This record gives sequence, structure tokens and C-alpha cells, in this order.
Amino acid sequence: MKQAVDAITLEVIREGLISIVREMRVNLGRTAYSSVLYESHDYSCCIMNNRCELVAQGEDLPSHIFPIAWSVRKMVRGFSKDLYEGDIFLHNNPYDGGTHLNDVAFIYTALFDGELFLFPVIRAHWGDVGGMTPGSLSGRTREIFQEGVRMPFMRVTDKGKLRQTLLRLMFANMRIPEEREGDFEAITGTCIMAAKRLRAMITRFGIHTLRAAVAMMLDRAEQRMRAAIKEVENGEYRFESYMDHCGNNPEPIRVGVTLSVQGSEIHADCSDSSRQVDGPTNAGPAVTESGVFIALKSALDPSAPINQGALRPIRVTTRPGTVVHAQYPAPCGGFAEVRRCVEGAVMGALARALPDRVCGEVKGTVNHVYIGGNNPRRNDLPYLYYEYPSGGTGAHSTGDGNDATKEYSSGDFSSIQPVEALENEFPLFIERTALRQNSEGSGRYRGGLGLRRDVRIDSPKALFSVLSDHNVIPPYGVLGGYWGAPNSFTVIRGGEEMQPAEFPGKISGFELENGDVVVERSSGGGGYGDPLLREPASVFNDVIFGYITAQRAVERYGVVIRQGRLDLTATAQLRKKMDRERVRLKIETVEPVSETSRRRAFIHPQTAGRLEAKAGDLLECIDFSGSPLRIWAETSESCRPEYIRLSPRAVFLLKFDSEEAVWVRKVSIDRMRCV
Repeated sequence: MKQAVDAITLEVIREGLISIVREMRVNLGRTAYSSVLYESHDYSCCIMNNRCELVAQGEDLPSHIFPIAWSVRKMVRGFSKDLYEGDIFLHNNPYDGGTHLNDVAFIYTALFDGELFLFPVIRAHWGDVGGMTPGSLSGRTREIFQEGVRMPFMRVTDKGKLRQTLLRLMFANMRIPEEREGDFEAITGTCIMAAKRLRAMITRFGIHTLRAAVAMMLDRAEQRMRAAIKEVENGEYRFESYMDHCGNNPEPIRVGVTLSVQGSEIHADCSDSSRQVDGPTNAGPAVTESGVFIALKSALDPSAPINQGALRPIRVTTRPGTVVHAQYPAPCGGFAEVRRCVEGAVMGALARALPDRVCGEVKGTVNHVYIGGNNPRRNDLPYLYYEYPSGGTGAHSTGDGNDATKEYSSGDFSSIQPVEALENEFPLFIERTALRQNSEGSGRYRGGLGLRRDVRIDSPKALFSVLSDHNVIPPYGVLGGYWGAPNSFTVIRGGEEMQPAEFPGKISGFELENGDVVVERSSGGGGYGDPLLREPASVFNDVIFGYITAQRAVERYGVVIRQGRLDLTATAQLRKKMDRERVRLKIETVEPVSETSRRRAFIHPQTAGRLEAKAGDLLECIDFSGSPLRIWAETSESCRPEYIRLSPRAVFLLKFDSEEAVWVRKVSIDRMRCV
């Protein structure tokens, strides 16, 4: 029979454990050596138990934390009989619990009376772990070896003493090794502090009480999550989300999710996803699990504390050899892009089941931006600028998305690094940081705006790398909302703006010159609902504040502004006209000739003209009760002008009555209008 702990003691213990995690975050932020940690907060802390369960976390990055259970399981299986106080294990292998090689899990074994019970774990982004370009991440890698030093599961202590030879070998294969060593010491010190706090708690409450309290915390989280799942109608919900390409060919990458809801449990099947690719946008199965859980927790039960109990009612299936279950030697630098695509697919599937709880898609990527070189201001020592500009968040059922900030799945990361800190640290000059006009996903509620940052190089030369997504395929809107503007990374040289890579968003070691300006543009969030239903006054305010142009107000929202005043009569007339002119087509089902990652749609050339589309263009079939079906246009004279031909799978995904006409629109991106 389980020991019961009274409610007050239980809350004191729960909050005490979370408080330890928060102190870990503060301590590491103040002692770290690299700006990616002390400015960007790209690290996460948690407390695990000897049953490999997440016990407590704070305002951390979920995708850092959830895969840690995989790493801890390896430690417990292999070393539970051979542990010493203060043992340290490192792990970053993406195929079995890691994320990408830069994210190093640091497991510190705190023993109590010789027993492993509660112990701290930190996963921190190391600014560089070797590899083909400064910062290790780039858009053109083809195998894991190009991304840096891989640590399958590494014990860096010998009976509690550090193996200095092993550490020296590891740091010698990383750029700016003094930063890596300093961060290692900062993490070690943070874990020692956390172990002291845990020891004090055990002394105060006793190990039996603490063990019982932890069991109750996990059980309560499970019960709460099960109750939230029961509110979803039983059934199957499907959606497909897309990534741009792998960086080495233009083919888009599909992540398909089927959510099966039965009672208090959910099974997420991600097997219908593209095969692993010849590029960095792959992820291990632990990452996919994380993406599913993050989206479900955010939509179903966002306010409750997070621990392993909340994961118990959720089961995830993946197929080995796909982008969501990558296998050696596939590179995984873009794991976060895959994870966000999984989140987008889950949110898209939930839109039909819970339209009031979902939002338009967010930027769908980290936007890893690296500039590396030598700093003439500091005796030509190496430097590494690392930024991941935030985008707009998706609109939702009660309001607009937020502008240029971190989304629901990013934890306590900084939205953007301070100009002063960057210019003090690096030979760079920030010429512009501003909201990006017209980048919103139009809708009854609009998505948030992205941002623009212009960074001028103030050194003889440097290397520029980007690992990003949604530079070609923009974030989707829901319930009729439009897409947000895509991400974009370009270089201005001699007054001319150019694309520094064949495939946008995947840049590897582009050579910058003194005076070049790197232009970072982040995406806007997807819209929610039909933009013709947006309050004209809200559109007018967006124009007044400069968020959108008057032309955008007319073209997307049907709102007419004349001589600085809102014309409601003309607006009502224009909106009726725009609704009448929408291209609505009936659906015919045909067996596809071939479908790879793209779902293809066949339309008559006359219909293509009405859509202003050509073969290969991206279209959307709009579901006003859910998420859009994205398809690629093909023209055929055999199609009737009032019909669109889709494969049985596409029709199944759309869940649309074949007798009813569906609104079809071209996903057109006017990049010049998004400042």
C-alpha cells in the first residue's frame, strides 16, 4: 500500500523541487561563459528519479527536457551498480534520446546513503561542438560527422574524479574551447548546488515521505491529463505538415500525424512521414515524442505542472528510417525544425476536434543563424555570433497572435539578444531591429508579426550559416486564416540584396566580407478564421500603427480606408464582392499517378488562370472547421473547370463532402511587401 502524504506537505515538496530547478537556471545563467547561455538562456534544468522519470522542471525548453528520460534509462541500465557521488555522464546522440549534437545532456549522480534517488540533469546548448562550420549547425550537412563530436553515452569521471584526458580530447575538437570548458564548470557547479538542496530536502522530510510525495505528484499529473483527454470526442484526427526541403534538393518534407482518441488515452501515429533525408532536417524518436506531448499538453492542459505522469496517457508510434525516427548516419542538426513540424501537425489535427483551443502555426523553426570569424577588436581571437530571431505567434479563438516573441513550445528563451550585448561582444553593428510589416497571417484574428534585424559585419571576413525552415512553405492559418510571411535570410553587398544559398534557409559557410549586411527576417504567425470577418476597426488600427499597409487592408481584409478614414459602406460592399469571387471547386477522387512527399491536385488550365497558379505552385483547400489541406497544382485538360481532382488520401485528410464546393486558393508570397 502506498504511503499517503497530506496535501500541505505535498505542495511544499512539489514547490520545493521546482524551486531547486529555478535556482539551477539562475545559477547557470550567471556563471556560464558563452552568450548562448547567459544571454539566450539556451539550457534547461530538471530533477529526475531512479525510475527514469521526470519529477520537476521549471520554465525550460520542453524539447530539451522530455528526451532526457531516454538518456537516464541508459545510465540506470548500465551503471546503477557502479555509481559514485558526483559522477558525471554526458550524452548528445540524437538517435537514442539526444536532440542535436550541440545540446549536451549533463547527468549528475547525487547519492543519498549510497542510493540513487533524486538527481539533477541539465541539457545545455554548447555554442560549438566541432563540425564543418563555426557553430556546428548549417543547412547543407549530409551526415552526422559533419555536425561535430558525438557522445553516445559518456562517463567523464573515474570514481567521482574527472577524466581530464578525455575532456581535453573532447574540447580540442571544438571551436573556442575555453568557452566550452567554462560552461562545463558552470554546469558542474550548478549541479553540485542542486544536489545540496536535494540533500537538505531529504534530511527535512525523510526519504520515505519524499518518495511517496513524488509518486503522488506523478499520479496527480496523470489523472489530470486523462481528465483533459476525456473532453476530446473519441475518434481519429489527421493532418499533414510540411517542411521546406532538406537543403540539398527542393523536395518538401512531410510529417503526417494520426491522433486516435479513445477514452482517457491518445495514440499519435507519425509513421506516415517522409523518409529520412540527405540533410540536417531529421530527428530521433525521442524528439518526436516530445513534439507530440508539447502540442497536446499546450492545447489540452496548459496550466498544470509538468512531470512524467502527464506523459503516461500518450503513446507515440514512429517508423524507423523516417525524418521523425532518423537512423545513423543521418544528420540531425535540424531536429527542432522536425519537432516543430510534429507540433504543427498535432495542432492541425486537433483543429477539427478542438477549434477553440488551437492557434495558427508559429514560425516552425529555430532560425539558427551563425556568423563566425576572428575579432580584430580582441587580438584576432575567434568569435561566434549565434542568434535565433523570434517570429510572430499564431492567432487563436480569442485574439491576435503576439509580435516577434517566443511561441508556446520555447520555454524561457530570450526572444532576441540585446543590441548592446552583441555589439560589445562581437565585431558587428546592428543597423536595424524592427517589426516586419505585412508579415501577419491574415484572419478574423491575425497572426503576430515577425521581425527584421540587419547585422553589418565589421571584420575583414566571416562565415555565415543558417539552419531554418518555413522559408518556402509558410506557417499555415486555421479555420480559414491565411499563412504568415515566411522566414528569410539574405545578404546585402554593395547595395544589392542576394540569396546566399541555392535553397533558401539552408546556408553553409557563406563567405562574408567587411561591410556586408546580413538581413534576418522571421515569419509571422498563422491567422485564425476568415479575414473578411475581422472587425474593420481592428484592421484600421493595424494600418494606423504600421503593422499592415492600406493596400494589405484592401486585398486581404476587404477594408477600405479613404483619406485616413474608415469607409464602412465601401468595406461591406467590397467584402461581399471578394467572397463571391473566391474560387470554389467540387472534389473528384482519382488514384494518383505518383505521390512522394507532395500531395498533388489536378485542375483545368482555366481554373489555374482564375487562381493565378501554374504547375508546381502550392495551393490550399480551406476547411473552415479545421486546418487547410496543402497540395501542389498540376494542370490537366481532362479536368472539368469547376472541379479539383485529389487522391483518396488527400480527400480523406480533408474530410470534406464531395458534393460541397471547397474554397481553393494559391499560397502566394509577395516578399517585397513584407519589409
